[in-house]
Amino acid sequence: MQTSSFRHILKIWWPLALSWVFMGLEQPLINAIIARLVDPTIHLAALGGVVFPVALIIESPIIMLLAASTALSDHKQAYKLMYRFMMITSALITVAHALLAFTPLYDLLIVASLKPPEEIIEPSRWGLMILLPWTWSIAHRRFQQGVLLRYGDAKAISLGTFFRLIASLATMAITAFLAYPGIVVAATGISVGVLTEAIFVARRAKPIILLKLPAMHQSELTWPAFTQFYTPLALTSFLLLVSQPLGSAALSRMPEALSSLAVWPVLISFVFLFRGFGFAYNEVVVSALKEKTASFSDLSRFAFLLGLVLTTFMALVALTPLSQGYFRTLAGLNQELASLAIPALVLCIFWPLFALLQNLYQGVIVYGGQTRFVTEAVLLSLVITAVLLILGVRSSLLPGLMMGVIAFLLGNAAQVIWLFWRSHAIRQRLKQSPSPVIVL
Repeated sequence: MQTSSFRHILKIWWPLALSWVFMGLEQPLINAIIARLVDPTIHLAALGGVVFPVALIIESPIIMLLAASTALSDHKQAYKLMYRFMMITSALITVAHALLAFTPLYDLLIVASLKPPEEIIEPSRWGLMILLPWTWSIAHRRFQQGVLLRYGDAKAISLGTFFRLIASLATMAITAFLAYPGIVVAATGISVGVLTEAIFVARRAKPIILLKLPAMHQSELTWPAFTQFYTPLALTSFLLLVSQPLGSAALSRMPEALSSLAVWPVLISFVFLFRGFGFAYNEVVVSALKEKTASFSDLSRFAFLLGLVLTTFMALVALTPLSQGYFRTLAGLNQELASLAIPALVLCIFWPLFALLQNLYQGVIVYGGQTRFVTEAVLLSLVITAVLLILGVRSSLLPGLMMGVIAFLLGNAAQVIWLFWRSHAIRQRLKQSPSPVIVL
């Protein structure tokens, strides 16, 4: 790898990675706070087993706006078209969220489909009510982040997430001091945090929109063209996030259901800290290939090197007493829950590497405009995950937590393999293209 290419990839990647780290820190800190309040098992299970999975699936149509904005926001007409889409879609989704949280649809749809333990049904409802600002905040933030990334202000992305974390923690400290239930503390902190980040990112993007976005372009972005590009991405995120409540529903029907639901958000949020470094890579690949500032070979070497480092760190924690220290001391789990979490963490050692490879090949596909291939990969992952979860429910051989990790891990592995295969033609064209132009 050329040193200049390595530096350029690092320059784009590290602010995005830092943003994912801040987001990744938020969930373990929330879990640690809940674990120290009244009835921690119930409120952890409500947050990780119902509230967060449902909130994620509600927001799924807008989660890919970052990739779309990075790829398409190259002039004001395209920006305005996507902005209208963002505002209309997030408004409709917010209405749907309100109907699910504040009406009998909660019992008819969410409770009936997930069948959570009785003691977490009402706390979960409170959490969904408080998270009403979630979708609009995420939509606005991800859309404007694409503009920041496209026009060289990636540092603002990590700074915005830092402010989100501070606002979230400050809010949780106040509500915990006032002795509110754990789910109320967590949901209020999350809502204030995402609103803070959305406002900051919008303010940072405004000068770019006014001064740097070209007014004209050789070809306008049309609604049919945008729909063709974005629909597979939206479907991809929907299918991907469907697996979250699917996992919760399966865990609720497996051995050690309540304990598994309580440990699940703690385990997944810890692994997310490492996987986040890979999630940041999708937009890096798209941006570098669009601007011709790095070759695919450079991007591939960087991904494998980083994956090796992350796998080493994961193994260092999972296979040593550090895991006991994290789950017992930092996360605040009791010994019974920590003993359930540690073997599951060992299974997750290679998961950060999978995240990097997934986003490497996915970024190549998005760059090539063949976004339906991404949907195919997620659909395959969902089918494999669902089949394994159903087998886990019917066999009841393993605790829900262990079976859940196995199902999601193997589903993700299949997704990576499919993306690798489907991106082959685009990768071959990239290898034959001229060398990248490095701008230092």
